[in-house]
Amino acid sequence: MIQRIQTIFLALAAGANLSVFGLPFAEVNEKIANSTLFTNDILYNLQDNIVLLIAYALSGVLALVAIFLFKNRKQQMLVTRIAAIATIISVVLTVVFFWKDYQTIAADVTVDDGIGAYTPIIGVILLFLANFYIGKDEKLVRSSYDRLR
Repeated sequence: MIQRIQTIFLALAAGANLSVFGLPFAEVNEKIANSTLFTNDILYNLQDNIVLLIAYALSGVLALVAIFLFKNRKQQMLVTRIAAIATIISVVLTVVFFWKDYQTIAADVTVDDGIGAYTPIIGVILLFLANFYIGKDEKLVRSSYDRLR
């Protein structure tokens, strides 16, 4: 059913994964000439890399799609797992791109992390919680079906 707790977790996970479209991952105090992430502006966000844009969009959309697969719990669990894997890959790519660029940043430049760096991690946790409760519902339905036989 669509009003279950996993629906709330999936909606919050989609919101967390899609919130990075408006929230920066990191911010510096000045533009950096030899940087690939901070050349145009002082923010590290999704617009700096097309791979991150696609990865976070995929993970957010998959979490939204999983909400409406409530009639087929096995498929819903599969889509939720794929969304969690896509989010984990997105987070890893975000860190790798930042770390590569961080090596070129001068020591006098201050890098402040933004809230966008943490919302995908919250999204992964919420996706795992949703997957847990979907599995719990599947076990409940299976046990009640077995009792009826």
